Amino acid sequence: MRAAVISDIHANNIALQEVLKDIKNENCDKIYCLGDLILAGPQPKDIIDFVKDQNWTIIQGNTDKLIAEYGPEVLEMMQDKYPIMANAIEDDVLFVDEETKEFLKNLPPQLEENIEGVSVLFVHGSPRRNNEDILPAKPLEEIEEIISDTDADLILCGHTHVPCGYQTTKNQTVVNVGSVGRPMTPTPLACYAVIDFDNGKFDIRHKFVEYDRETAANLVRIRNFEGADKLAQLLINPVERHV
Repeated sequence: MRAAVISDIHANNIALQEVLKDIKNENCDKIYCLGDLILAGPQPKDIIDFVKDQNWTIIQGNTDKLIAEYGPEVLEMMQDKYPIMANAIEDDVLFVDEETKEFLKNLPPQLEENIEGVSVLFVHGSPRRNNEDILPAKPLEEIEEIISDTDADLILCGHTHVPCGYQTTKNQTVVNVGSVGRPMTPTPLACYAVIDFDNGKFDIRHKFVEYDRETAANLVRIRNFEGADKLAQLLINPVERHV
């Protein structure tokens, strides 16, 4: 079986459609999505309408949870920590009806499946928290502590928008699949993972896909909430993750 694992679309339908073309060319049998469907991107309504009609296996990202639970407390928390994201979520929820909130609310926070003899744990941030970072160059002992409560053969995550991978001393594999819609890499190409499963073994490749970043950035910019210009520029030149 060949699976595509995507994450962190962040309302970027332009990037998503290019990634889906690449997934089709890879002849993937199934698509798994690790969450963060919208928030702070160019096309929230397009993504909501599109994703809800797909036959994907989807888990809940931290921003999906924030949108599902949106209210004064969520907004105040975001204004204190990430003021531009607070402005973005205020604008995003204008596109989110109650049906969509229920859809996001009911997504599972993580999922474990046995795929051709491989135990796979799908999470957004980490097995411990949906907003815990698994980034490149972390000490291996930190990674092993983060996953210490799971014995899955393969742990797949997103959240940081930066692809990476680790092999632990207990022969567990941890892979961050990167981001489709807001890549935070020096060359900000949309990123996802292709995984071949075969009789208890697996092989993983990160795929990097070009898309029209300028058009996507312009669509963010014309949303016109305070800070939209900065979020737009981060699609072209990602210099910081949190704003």
